[in-house]
Amino acid sequence: MLLAIDIGNTRTKFGIYENDSLVSRFDVPTIRTQAADDIFQPQTNQTIRAVIISSVVPELKNTYQELARKRFSIEPIFVDSSTDFNLKINYFPTENLGVDRLVAAFATIEKYGETCIVGDFGTATTIDVVTAGRIFLGGIIVPGMNTMSESLFLKTAKLPQIKIEKPARVIGDSTTSAIRSGIYFGYIGLVDGIIERMIDELGEKPKVVATGGFARLIAESSVKIDVVDDNLLLEGLRLIYEKRFR
Repeated sequence: MLLAIDIGNTRTKFGIYENDSLVSRFDVPTIRTQAADDIFQPQTNQTIRAVIISSVVPELKNTYQELARKRFSIEPIFVDSSTDFNLKINYFPTENLGVDRLVAAFATIEKYGETCIVGDFGTATTIDVVTAGRIFLGGIIVPGMNTMSESLFLKTAKLPQIKIEKPARVIGDSTTSAIRSGIYFGYIGLVDGIIERMIDELGEKPKVVATGGFARLIAESSVKIDVVDDNLLLEGLRLIYEKRFR
């Protein structure tokens, strides 16, 4: 069994694979001060034989290394910008490119095999382009929806913090509904507008793939997203392990 771990800024996702089948998936809050013993108990009776990890939280590397060593007697594999993704990376400097973006791009081209725009919608949103010729062209980074909401709450005296969800109508009839509508529909405009401009620059219609915690919510109203792939990064980690480390 392979344990794939995707450490994000807000949530850490775990996928347990038997060959190419995802047999268990769960997630926990990302807590930067958490000890290895407090993270999770593996939800399987079978033996974990390999652990592969991607992380955008560098201070947790030692914690998860200890987790793999203590729980499974395994030295984990950490994926980073030096990993061979079999991609030409047009991004400078490469070491500044988040490993989550690389794993998502790799997984997308492996799974869909054509030019794709891939959006990862979480604490931050990234929207990147990877071509059928396996060239990572780059993309954009913007604050995620919840980050926008928290910023309004923290930077103003009277605006409330709101739950991110799809409003019933655009025109809000209260401060709460006006903020919710502004963030949600404003975000849909942002996402679809950026994707449209990317398509214009590419000069072709790519497949548009969405992943991350807000992907399904955004896809409800987006006219540009073709497919939501909830396990894209975990699948990317599995594929990297199969192709590079097995």
